[in-house]
Amino acid sequence: MNVNGLFWNATIDEIKQGYVYNSEFEGYICLICGEKFEKGVIYPQDNTLYDAERAVKKHIELKHGSVFNYLINMNKKYTGLTDVQKELLRYFNEGLSDKEIVKKEGGKSTSTIRNHRFRLKEKEKQAKVFLAIMALLENKSNKDEKLIDIHKGATMVDERYAITNSERESVIKRYFKDEGNGKLISFPRKEKRKIIVLNHISKKFKNNKEYTEKEVNDILKKVDDDYVTLRRYLIEYGFLNRTNDCSSYWVKN
Repeated sequence: MNVNGLFWNATIDEIKQGYVYNSEFEGYICLICGEKFEKGVIYPQDNTLYDAERAVKKHIELKHGSVFNYLINMNKKYTGLTDVQKELLRYFNEGLSDKEIVKKEGGKSTSTIRNHRFRLKEKEKQAKVFLAIMALLENKSNKDEKLIDIHKGATMVDERYAITNSERESVIKRYFKDEGNGKLISFPRKEKRKIIVLNHISKKFKNNKEYTEKEVNDILKKVDDDYVTLRRYLIEYGFLNRTNDCSSYWVKN
């Protein structure tokens, strides 16, 4: 299941809670890592037994800290927040008063902090209006011209990711045998095509699963003989992550 797609298609309330209910799976899915919790199953966590929904909440707390921390640490391209705004939001999340923040920060006045609060509230209002506008456009957009979701591990988000569904399908058919199901014919030079190809290859790896380097190589060998280059690009472009000693690889969320 595509965690990236689940995240970007989730409602604001679902993103706030950090998980969604999937009727097809009949359970809850963590929007951060994709771990599933089937309804009707009891899950032991932290020496306590939980039903599925309580288990996914506990999972987020234990594994990810909090939804707030995950969201606030996302790439600036996703949040639109400056480092200063992020730091202040962390203080606000802790419930600190303007005076307490001034003591921690130094060099700032309470009026400066108050102005930041005001600008952030204005940003919130603008975001609501923008979401409403985009929602009204949703059903009027040509399906083929809709832009694909950017994977959350993207190391640099720019115009290279302005990729439509039709463009993606065209590139996959061009660079892979058997309408995209076979081996790689050639590796593209253009950045946008490169991202489409790497994104297609990354779907061969399961979310919430760790792979050894040998397992990664075995999967990539089925795509192209130059599996070392593919592996390097998947890491470089933020599709895969790995430990420093290269003993473990996983899909980067």
